Amino acid sequence: MEESPQNNPNTMTHEKGDPLQSTSPQISISEFSCHCCYDILVNPTTLNCGHSFCRHCLALWWASSKKTECPECREKWEGFPKVNILLRDAIEKLFPDAIRMRFEDIQQNNDIVQSLAAFQKYGNDQIPLAPNTGRVNPQRGGGFFSGVLTALTGVAVVLLVYHWSSRESEHDLLVHKAVAKWTAEEVVLWLEQLGPWASLYRDRFLAERVNGRLLLTLTEEEFSRAPYTIENSSHRRAILLELERVKALGVKPPQNLWEYKAVNPGRSLFLLYALKSSPRLGLLYLYLFDYTDTFLPFIHTICPLQEDTSGEDIITRLLDLRDPTWKQWREFLVKYSFLPYQLIAEFAWDWLEVHYWTSRFLIVNAMLLSVLELFSFWRIWSRSELKTVPQRMWSHFWKVSTQGLFVAMFWPLIPQFVCNCLFYWALYFNPIINIDLVVKEVRRLETQVL
Repeated sequence: MEESPQNNPNTMTHEKGDPLQSTSPQISISEFSCHCCYDILVNPTTLNCGHSFCRHCLALWWASSKKTECPECREKWEGFPKVNILLRDAIEKLFPDAIRMRFEDIQQNNDIVQSLAAFQKYGNDQIPLAPNTGRVNPQRGGGFFSGVLTALTGVAVVLLVYHWSSRESEHDLLVHKAVAKWTAEEVVLWLEQLGPWASLYRDRFLAERVNGRLLLTLTEEEFSRAPYTIENSSHRRAILLELERVKALGVKPPQNLWEYKAVNPGRSLFLLYALKSSPRLGLLYLYLFDYTDTFLPFIHTICPLQEDTSGEDIITRLLDLRDPTWKQWREFLVKYSFLPYQLIAEFAWDWLEVHYWTSRFLIVNAMLLSVLELFSFWRIWSRSELKTVPQRMWSHFWKVSTQGLFVAMFWPLIPQFVCNCLFYWALYFNPIINIDLVVKEVRRLETQVL
């Protein structure tokens, strides 16, 4: 006896009185079959070409072929395929029993579960390029940000050329010239870099033609008398403290970014990349291996003592640094743990009078890196991957340590020109690259919300 359509589970008939009964008397499961597994569509995903497949079938196809194209017509898809919600809801209402059985079979298949997870992870790392995404117009936004990045790149190139053309050669800096060979003009240059207050005594030093040899013989008593007449005791102490450092080193100690780079080319390049990719490890390196010369000025700048209110005390404190107080350590450790890039921004803010544009590049870069770090933590939290944090931290520590060791071993073989290129790239072009990364993260977040 032939089975009636009412008793067949693979068909669905319209009840009497249905207005569609005259044009579509019955619907079969075969009309909603996937062209990969030839079974009913589960979470149907429609590609740009119009073909629909089970999402797990598409994931298996992508995992095996690594191709972003339709399994049937081989047309490449754009963006990341999404579930066709209207088609999915219709199939689940028409054939609930068949869908439930299919879901049970899928959940028991480990290969399918792993392929779906890998496929979704791939999708989270992509930027959708579909022209219709509701509130966002990627083509228009992409053009705008592309223009902004191009303009910023042009500014960075002009600034880089300006630095190369206007600054004197690194070998002509006082950090490389013995103090006994300083001219009177170079002594005045050294004096003015101690602070704005030093300009009060510029003409007196020039009138006496104080060169490097004479500078080494001057004492506090001579500074207090005519013709120098430095009556302010804090100013005299600041000059004498810096003079002691000059006598100990034999040359001028570095007092700005360019002089520090001239004296420590490898360390400056290492710090730029370490503070970008791993600020906490970079600051830990300064504490362990460069405590007196770099870490102490750093912590006293970003975590100053509140009781030092007078300009004279600040001058003395910056030249005669003491170990930080517990209050300074507490403030530093809180920022170090949660806002490491803010420490770098605060330090760069203190350079505004010396490095006008460079400090602004560093501040903007620190802000962008803070946003990117926040997005990384949010991604870990949203994916429930908090258990993987210790493993990620150890992997990151090992990667940074091995890269640092590799660079230290081969550093003597790296040409100075290459060092300069990498230094200026990290200083001026990384902020431009990070702007693009932040824009992509914002678009990815908006896509996930949509």
